Amino acid sequence: MTIDQISVFVENNLGRLAEVTGILGDAGVDLRAMSIADTTDFGVLRLIVDNPSHALEILRAKGCIVSVTQVLAVSLADVPGSLAKVLGILADANISVEYAYAFITRNKDDAYVVFRVEDNDRAIGVFEKHGVKTAAAGELFGL
Repeated sequence: MTIDQISVFVENNLGRLAEVTGILGDAGVDLRAMSIADTTDFGVLRLIVDNPSHALEILRAKGCIVSVTQVLAVSLADVPGSLAKVLGILADANISVEYAYAFITRNKDDAYVVFRVEDNDRAIGVFEKHGVKTAAAGELFGL
């Protein structure tokens, strides 16, 4: 299963990240995971939120440049080597990972990693074949 990831173009200005996350917070949008990659002048803020369509609407209304990307969230045991095993499964299937980021849950036995890969459907099939669980968006907020 894929989930919607919101990507927000963010200028590298003092307080801009606080402003964008404040816009979402004021609108009642709950963040589950985030990552930011930056250059000298700008960054790309990647977010997993409880209501992507509402987040898009609010951010666009405030003049933000946003897009939606389909990504995978994978559940894995919170033990050493779990991430390496999942990455090895993708590598063995010749599936390239464009980027990844992890997030914590209230369940101390599991960890979750968000992957942007070159072919979501193929990756899902490979994960299913190897018993790797992908999470639906709704599952992420019950953790």
